[in-house]
Amino acid sequence: MSKFKEVSPNDLNESAFRLIGKEWMLITAGTMESWNTMTASWGAMGELWKKPVVFTFIRPTRYTLEFVEREPLFTLCFFEEKYRAALNFCGAHSGRDCNKAEKTGLTPVEVSPGTVSFEEARLILVCRKLYFQDLKPENFIDPEIEKNYPKKDYHRMYVGEVLRVLVAQ
Repeated sequence: MSKFKEVSPNDLNESAFRLIGKEWMLITAGTMESWNTMTASWGAMGELWKKPVVFTFIRPTRYTLEFVEREPLFTLCFFEEKYRAALNFCGAHSGRDCNKAEKTGLTPVEVSPGTVSFEEARLILVCRKLYFQDLKPENFIDPEIEKNYPKKDYHRMYVGEVLRVLVAQ
């Protein structure tokens, strides 16, 4: 029996504020043969275009961006607190320079064809890209936002349709 149970996005009883902003997540794209993951603590979940969606943000310097650009699907994985060190590592090191699975002990798994997730996750969202938009500083209404970009490396935002929600049993 699989470790994960599939539920409807409407049955997910989690705070997006806590999941993304406090627990963090791994954004992963690619295939089991070639993939990369990165830690993120910015994003959102909701309803758009009559679909359950997530909003993810990736800086242009991140290696994961190449994989998200190339693939139609990506996953968001959330973990128990005991995996905080793995999330810290995945946020501080590039997959260009190391094998993040080997360095963290996380186990890559394919939960949907053409996706990579992690066996240790407690929650996995399998998402299909719907839209992207590059953030433009001229559109910042609050000037404080610019302080997040001392290197002028403005994020690319992706809207992804949530195709599957998998909860660890």
